[in-house]
Amino acid sequence: MRVSIIGGGGLVGSCAAFALQCGGIVSGLDLIDVNADLCKGQALDLLHGASLIADQRIRAVGYEAIPESDLVMITAGLRRKPDESRLDLINRNVELFLGILGNVKGAGLKKDAIVLVVSNPVDVLTYLALGQLGLPASQVIGLGTALDTARFRSLISEAVKLPPTQVTALILGEHGDSMVPIWSAAQAAGLPLDKFPGWSSSQADALFTRTKGSGAEVIKLKGGAGFAVGMAIREVVHAVALDSRRILPVSSLVSGIYGMRDVCTSVPTVVGRGGVLGQVEIELWGKEISALQQSSRVLRETIDLVLKGNPKAAGKPAPASSKPAAVAAPASKPVRVTMGAGGGGNGSGSSRVTISGIGNGNGNGHGKVTGGR
Repeated sequence: MRVSIIGGGGLVGSCAAFALQCGGIVSGLDLIDVNADLCKGQALDLLHGASLIADQRIRAVGYEAIPESDLVMITAGLRRKPDESRLDLINRNVELFLGILGNVKGAGLKKDAIVLVVSNPVDVLTYLALGQLGLPASQVIGLGTALDTARFRSLISEAVKLPPTQVTALILGEHGDSMVPIWSAAQAAGLPLDKFPGWSSSQADALFTRTKGSGAEVIKLKGGAGFAVGMAIREVVHAVALDSRRILPVSSLVSGIYGMRDVCTSVPTVVGRGGVLGQVEIELWGKEISALQQSSRVLRETIDLVLKGNPKAAGKPAPASSKPAAVAAPASKPVRVTMGAGGGGNGSGSSRVTISGIGNGNGNGHGKVTGGR
């Protein structure tokens, strides 16, 4: 798989390129940036280490590489200020983003190319990308809350003194101020987090607050996030490249899941070579569903303001399917469930993740997979 990174000279784009190089899965990395010398320098630095990792073609190029790309990643954007919300970025970033989309469309995408939006505010820009590029909804993905989820798990693991890989927890909704922690599915070492020794609701609140402010914390300390977001990007790109059908908290167009419609927001999403292969609706606590719906309203209001203030941004995304997938994953390509299940936080509930035909959970309900190729 060949990947183009627009904004490849910047911190996020170059960290994503390095993470993908270390992964050794993709066959080629094309870095594109308005700062040509910086882009060449990043590509050269990566190339110098290529013999130590994998046989990949690494280049600094222009938009002429887009028609050859299997996945086009957009990381370019103006950096968020320490006290600025991600949604405040929209007025500064829309014009730049629309220009990039115009260049991508003008260069010509492969028919089955996947577009991965990383630039912030990612949910709003993912929605704009759908309308501007005219691709099927399944082929446009936003990084969404993948980074927030990684931060959340790492902070929880530090608090309970467990290895980070033994914590499963999830953040859904907006990648921003209205993000929603899914305590009902949080686990530590396979155990419900709210039953873990020493765990408390006050600790849960403090950890979520720190997670929500982690982006601003990193910006204040070092100017911007790079390493962790690069790893989060790699997880999504590898799911596409390997057609691994992992369930990831990424942003895509929703058409009914949890009562949300016509926004791009993060829900449990099956990701494979075709992009968004389905969206998994598991049973959540009522307060979590309400918070997700409120988050989608916040995003919808922002999208409406953007479309009103930026006539060039208008463009209706192709609708995502709201029908349950008849076959979410063939037996030869099982979905890999990467969420935990269990109780947590201040509510109550049993552990449950059941996806019809592709796995079994324990709990009172069955999961539902919506969408499809």
